[in-house]
Amino acid sequence: MEQIRFDDIERLKTKISDEFGPWGPEVEVTQEMINRFADLTGDHQWIHVDVERCKRESPFKQPIAHGFLTLSLIPRLRAQSNFQIVGYGNATNYGADKLRFTAPVPAGSKIHARSRIVAVEAKPSGTQVTTEIHVHVVGQERPALIYVMHVLYHPPVKG
Repeated sequence: MEQIRFDDIERLKTKISDEFGPWGPEVEVTQEMINRFADLTGDHQWIHVDVERCKRESPFKQPIAHGFLTLSLIPRLRAQSNFQIVGYGNATNYGADKLRFTAPVPAGSKIHARSRIVAVEAKPSGTQVTTEIHVHVVGQERPALIYVMHVLYHPPVKG
């Protein structure tokens, strides 16, 4: 696997692409996961947790996952890359430019994701890599989630 130092801006920029990489692993979003997420966050909105009411009143006819549950699964959904960023001390989530929940994730469905690097930028405290991630319900063309994420790779701390 190709290794690229976090501070080799020019080499990292060669990984910027208009094309998405391969799909990552499929993960089933179960009703139990949705219920546990509701308990964790306190978001017990019926469209997520009330199966019988969803059958009667929801346009989806079944519970759907919380958008933030789908977002929180991204680390499990990430595909293996053909390169590895190395030499940094730590990497931190630096924020987002875009987060959209564009289609429902029904309970019991499987989701997967793919991504592409859209920007690399030197910052005073490290290197910022911007990645666009699309999460889809398996078999659906329209993404359920679109996320543009910034990760800041910091140099090692000298001790």
